Amino acid sequence: MIPKRKGLSQSRQAFSLICRLTSPYYQLAMPSTTYNNTKKNRKAMNMKQILERVLNHEILSREEMRNILFAITRGEIPDVQIAALLTCFQMRGITVEELLGFRDGILETGVPAILDSERYIDIVGTGGDGKNTFNISTCACFVVAGAGYKVAKHGNVAATSVSGASNVIEGHGVKFTNDIDKLNRSLERTGMVYLHAPLFARAMKFVAPIRRFIGFPTVFNLLGPIVNPSQPKCQLLGVANLDQMRLYNNVYRKIGIDYAIENSIEGYDEISLTGNFKITTNDYERIFSPADIGMQQTQASELMGGETKEDAMRIFDSVLANTATESQKNVVITNAAFAIQVMERGKKSIDECIAIARESLESGRAEETLKKFIEINS
Repeated sequence: MIPKRKGLSQSRQAFSLICRLTSPYYQLAMPSTTYNNTKKNRKAMNMKQILERVLNHEILSREEMRNILFAITRGEIPDVQIAALLTCFQMRGITVEELLGFRDGILETGVPAILDSERYIDIVGTGGDGKNTFNISTCACFVVAGAGYKVAKHGNVAATSVSGASNVIEGHGVKFTNDIDKLNRSLERTGMVYLHAPLFARAMKFVAPIRRFIGFPTVFNLLGPIVNPSQPKCQLLGVANLDQMRLYNNVYRKIGIDYAIENSIEGYDEISLTGNFKITTNDYERIFSPADIGMQQTQASELMGGETKEDAMRIFDSVLANTATESQKNVVITNAAFAIQVMERGKKSIDECIAIARESLESGRAEETLKKFIEINS
């Protein structure tokens, strides 16, 4: 299960919200258009039973969770009950099967991205670590693509940092699309394709206002990394804590893909080189120090993403132009290297993969990949 979030203030916040959500007067405070139809009210009665089961710590099946997601997208569940359900899961935690049920529903109700490639990787972090680093994983995508591997990056605008993947990509003039021909052309010519999440996950728009209203992370924060519409067979995922690492380890084993999950001990959802970091893959689980892979330890201040989206873009461009600081470049190279190791099915050592990533960046191929990507997608 996903553990309950720590902190008395948040527990009180969640408890207060549950109390408000179960109040018959709460409907007046929360906008919804799903209360008048008799059939929809009958669905809402079923949801009351679901809520009672979750509050009683009963486990829902994968199929039940999938059907709940379908009902949400059809407008059959009042916003107030969706909010209550999300709050309940945040308080008691969610199982792997429950999370996969929501994943099934999002993928089945969304727009698929069927790419003309057998093997490609998504490099992504869960976000929410509060570190406001520069766009490390997005930089790593272009380094990996520059090294000759294919990347299908799934992302969105910033949630907790100054600039998310979509912010920095769009800032370069890229036009987001779900046109499969355009996506495949980008992948074929540059080795890189970007999938802007809102164009594919239709279900997310139904819960977006509710998530903003609730004000704390929900199960939908955990779904982002596992609902890439192209369903890649490889993934490098950064998580902010070891509890999430255990959760996704079980999720990926159920899905059946090649993966590496990374977490820096200081709480970064990527390899920060600010201290030790842990890696879990299909084949091994190990704690590394920066020295173990021939890297110098980095200071947290060297990874900051700036105060504006323009700052974030400037750092992003400088990394791929090989003019950034050594610390910034080394962090990107390290994250890219572990992605390359996943693509190589673990057959190359991490030292070999670091050398491949470094050559991609320092030779200018990563920057050239970015330029071609912008040209094709603008």
